[in-house]
Amino acid sequence: MPRNCYFLSTWTQERSMKWLVIFGLVAFSECLVTIPLRKVKSIRENLRDKEPPAEESAPQKNISQQPLRNHLDMIYVGNITIGTPPQQFSMAFDTGSSDTWVPSIYCQSMACVTHNTFDPFQSTTFQLPGIVIDLHYGSGTMTGLLGYDTIQMGDLIIKNQTFGLSLTEDDIVFEHAIFDGILGLGYPSLAIKGTTPIFDTIMNQSLISEPVFAFYLSTETELGSVVMFGGVLDCYYKGDLKWVSLSKPHYWQIPLERISMKGKIVACKRACQAVVDTGTSLMIGPRKQVYNIHKRFSGYYLQDLYVIPCQDINTLPDIVFTIEGIDYPVPARAYVQKSARGLCVSTFQGRRSRSTRKQLWILGNVFLRLYFTVFDRGQNRIGLAPAV
Repeated sequence: MPRNCYFLSTWTQERSMKWLVIFGLVAFSECLVTIPLRKVKSIRENLRDKEPPAEESAPQKNISQQPLRNHLDMIYVGNITIGTPPQQFSMAFDTGSSDTWVPSIYCQSMACVTHNTFDPFQSTTFQLPGIVIDLHYGSGTMTGLLGYDTIQMGDLIIKNQTFGLSLTEDDIVFEHAIFDGILGLGYPSLAIKGTTPIFDTIMNQSLISEPVFAFYLSTETELGSVVMFGGVLDCYYKGDLKWVSLSKPHYWQIPLERISMKGKIVACKRACQAVVDTGTSLMIGPRKQVYNIHKRFSGYYLQDLYVIPCQDINTLPDIVFTIEGIDYPVPARAYVQKSARGLCVSTFQGRRSRSTRKQLWILGNVFLRLYFTVFDRGQNRIGLAPAV
């Protein structure tokens, strides 16, 4: 069934008359670009192709869609091209980081051998400033060089964009990854010093009408996933968007009031912070708080996994995240996954660390599949609404 999608300005959603004149002045230049993402499901799940949603509404311009495919573990990836003529790469769109990089022909790591590599000699628009970079992620590292070139995402053509060309990659993490590289959608303060993240370049080059992007991450039974730039399509969510101001425009970090089950607080008792992260598959929290959630189930730990009896799934309560007075329930069908061996495991994972950030909760794709999410750089806020 086709979707009836309509462009909905994030400004007009506020129902504030003071923006109507401003909106009228920019209406002629509204530009909305969507980039369908590949949903990477668990290797333990059945893989199947899904067709992209059909768009029928007239007000949208420059909508770009690409075929979807499902593979591996809960990472959402989409295609971009770099250079002139274009070289194609499959990217993980990550709101938890701000740098963009791809493997290069100079990289000798097995992770590069098994992926598409960028050849700067084949691009007439490539520039090399010769700056060495070293990136560290929660699961691995990458070293390389900075370059500048034209990047295309759907109908967005981004000129002179800084990106990394890897020289080495962590083989354990990246060798078998479904994506070639990472496209960071975080704030400039997270990026390599002196560089401009790709979304900031998009805004600086006036390629979109509003400084927002949004994610719809499909479930197993839904149509394809989409990241959209420059506006919001209302066919991907139900009800109204609820806006949450960022605690600090660094990570996409918001205040979290409490986490409860059956009306009882089980974590975040005195309020805490949460990072909304499309680059994280699970729900990550402080180890003791996650343990406090797990002990309410009749399960057991198997190394880092918490196993729950599969027959209990239908009777397990929602785990409710309360954000600025609004409850966002996460049902058992979302926080329990079935493994190839028939085990049902929790998608909550604890992390023990003294690091300030690692004491945060990270709301990964388990949460984002349930809630359509808008990332508003113009007003430093996040919008949430139940996904269709």
